Amino acid sequence: MLSRSAEGLYWMGRYFERTGHLCRLLRWQVESLVDRPIREIHFGWYRIYGSLGRPIPGADAELVGGDDDFMLVDSFALADDLTFERSNVDSVWSGFTLGRENARQMRHYLSAEVWTNLNQAYLKFRDLRIEDIWKTAPESFYEALGYDIDALAGAADTTMYHDDAWRFMRIGCFIERAQLTISLILAHVAATRRTGESLNDDWSSLLRVCQALDVYRRRYGVTIRPDRVLDLLVTDERLPRSLTRGMDAVAEELATIKAGPGPAAEALRLARSLAETIRGDWPVRPDLDLRERVLDELRQACRKLHRLIVAAYVDYPVKDRPSN
Repeated sequence: MLSRSAEGLYWMGRYFERTGHLCRLLRWQVESLVDRPIREIHFGWYRIYGSLGRPIPGADAELVGGDDDFMLVDSFALADDLTFERSNVDSVWSGFTLGRENARQMRHYLSAEVWTNLNQAYLKFRDLRIEDIWKTAPESFYEALGYDIDALAGAADTTMYHDDAWRFMRIGCFIERAQLTISLILAHVAATRRTGESLNDDWSSLLRVCQALDVYRRRYGVTIRPDRVLDLLVTDERLPRSLTRGMDAVAEELATIKAGPGPAAEALRLARSLAETIRGDWPVRPDLDLRERVLDELRQACRKLHRLIVAAYVDYPVKDRPSN
């Protein structure tokens, strides 16, 4: 496979995973505008922007508080920034259109079903503005787009040939998922400190965004404990969005793909090491500060893994390129 093809498919997987993740965050956030207290709405915006590593636009100080009308105006502007703002590289619009552009360039690797599903979703989305979705129930828009992205992933799994093209898409998806999960948890902890209190509803919403609330309730019951939430999201290898599951999937795909001329072996070792580190070294004590430090180390390691994969399969020196 050409390096530019591997790169396009890898980033296609990353962009669509990023878009689906942000749709889930925004769906729960705009739903909270209906009947949740101001403090909870503020918490949600702090968590979203914190997970993206972006400042809240137009405000160095606190978000407006104490007046529901002002809060709704703020939320309208923030939702627009995170959904349709072209200059925001982290917006839903940017992630979806960049993912589709990578897919367009890699069209010859995709099945007809994947390409059809993608274009149908794009045609519904491309001409919308925040005013269009805000008139009725904006959460329905985010829910529908999230389902479209899930359908796209399902079509890829069930209709694409499971060769290296499919595997590079999966690697991009799982690395992005791991980084997003870590960033979201760290932003959640930071927002908890900022508001000065840790509420069950906040932790429940984190589980909802990670599609893990039902699993948590089956395992632990209705009582929400932060340490158990983190244990589930980090260590449960059967949970699709857990860190352990993500690293296992990346290691599995890297082991199957033919090694590139760059540091492919080092990337595979690191992916395996990350999964084993999570299993073996995750703190047993419910110490939030300690777990936060471990998660920050894991985030740095995931970034290194991304750099190694790019160096192994995309940006390796010309002298190392295999001859025809």
